[in-house]
Amino acid sequence: MPVSKPQNQTQTSPVPNADGLSWYTVPETVKQLLVLASTHWNNPELADGYINQALAIADEHPDVLVSAYRYFFYTHNDPLALQVATKVLEMVKRIEVLPEDWFQLKPILTARLDDPNIRLYINAYAASGLIRSRLGDIEIAKQIATQVSEIEKSNEFGGNVVRNILENPDED
Repeated sequence: MPVSKPQNQTQTSPVPNADGLSWYTVPETVKQLLVLASTHWNNPELADGYINQALAIADEHPDVLVSAYRYFFYTHNDPLALQVATKVLEMVKRIEVLPEDWFQLKPILTARLDDPNIRLYINAYAASGLIRSRLGDIEIAKQIATQVSEIEKSNEFGGNVVRNILENPDED
């Protein structure tokens, strides 16, 4: 005789698992919001809300900022991706007391290439160039790609790839 499943009085949705985000030093709520955003990425209205809630709670946390600009980039919300990537750049500049001028900044970035905050800065800077290219700011994107390619050792930040694409758009 088949056993029937008892009926629940209330329906509950499965709770997202944030175990994969154990390295994030943010409240569990933020981790859950990021997981919900990734789970619902195909529903931008819902997923954007989760990302914005995570940003509101853990606004200055680098992992959350990077997650947000990557999310906005991959969902083609380029203005918000650029806004969040710029926030990462400003945060690292403030923390590391980095100069604005590229000729002063370049030797610092090159000398400290393995420093986590510097890597975060370079990644966000490279991402901002790619985002700007998608927004049609090709000259600024070329400049950023060229600058990134000047400091990277083995195209680890994609500067050469982006520069080659922008300089040779008609080639494969």
